[in-house]
Amino acid sequence: MTATPTAPAADPYAAPSATPSAPPGRRPPRGWTPPGTLVPRKGMPPKPGSILPPAPGGPRPAPPSPFPMPAPRPERAPRTGPAIASAAMWAVAALCLWSLLQLFLLGGVSEQRAQDDLRDQLRLSLAEETAPLGGLVDPGTPVALLQAPAIHLEQVVVEGTAPGDTQSGPGHLRSSPLPGQRGSSVILGRAATYGAPFRSIADLHPGDVLTATTSQGVFRYRVERVRRTGDPLPVPLADGGSRLTLVTSEGIGPTQGLSPSDTLYVDALLQGKAVGAPAGRAARVPDAEKPMGVDLGVLPLLLLAAQGLLLAAVAVGLARRWVPARVTWVLGVPVLLVFVWLTSELATRLLPNIA
Repeated sequence: MTATPTAPAADPYAAPSATPSAPPGRRPPRGWTPPGTLVPRKGMPPKPGSILPPAPGGPRPAPPSPFPMPAPRPERAPRTGPAIASAAMWAVAALCLWSLLQLFLLGGVSEQRAQDDLRDQLRLSLAEETAPLGGLVDPGTPVALLQAPAIHLEQVVVEGTAPGDTQSGPGHLRSSPLPGQRGSSVILGRAATYGAPFRSIADLHPGDVLTATTSQGVFRYRVERVRRTGDPLPVPLADGGSRLTLVTSEGIGPTQGLSPSDTLYVDALLQGKAVGAPAGRAARVPDAEKPMGVDLGVLPLLLLAAQGLLLAAVAVGLARRWVPARVTWVLGVPVLLVFVWLTSELATRLLPNIA
């Protein structure tokens, strides 16, 4: 059987067989298209690459987009006021946070390291018999080892009771004799900050033993009483007697280290014979070395350190507008930390020396 040839399918995009021509000088008839133009039939989509006749009245405008592009904003000059205010606020927040860490956390670590060094110095000076005997002693020098087994207390006592001295441990009041010598010896210690070495002396009871080791020997004291501001003073010492008084602060609540409300005293009497004290002891001490004393002499340095911190914070805040953030932080953070540490270290000396 012979296959019957099939006629090719009609191209729906083919132009009509006869295309009328436009008479010269006259309006083209209705339905006239330029030669070579492919006109799709009714209901058929336009063929890709085909040339469509122009729409009557010119090209149609594009339909509006459902997601219109925002209009470009005019460029503004960078404002430095908000940057300076933000940098100042961050500097103050960092200073407050670092000061709290310094007082209640980092200060304890610093005090423990200082105690380790002071213990080695005192042990060496006792072995070489060069430990101070009294008189005029440089502040910060280790002068005694104080022990209270009842409250697990063992601290090296330094000379001086200014706020900077008691950050390293209990301090010996320079106007009083050393422990073991005739007279009333006074030792001040912190109760809430920088390791809080005297936080538990309120738990001592009459009869508890205190031991003080100096270059003149080991001296045992027995606690007489625990008293506070306004309580009756202890009876005067007998001739040749020796008394040791521990002094610290006392408060209520978590802010007792920042604002103590009272002073606590523990009086202990020497059990045994007291030794003599060399001449040259200070007759008076400045107010900063008395109980609850603050060091106002650091105010000029504190003001300079605070100004340096503020200028460094403003410089970092402004530099972020022109320098990449990573470069700004790498260069600026170490400088900020130095000023924060220095400012907080000076500010803590405005707190009471026994807080």
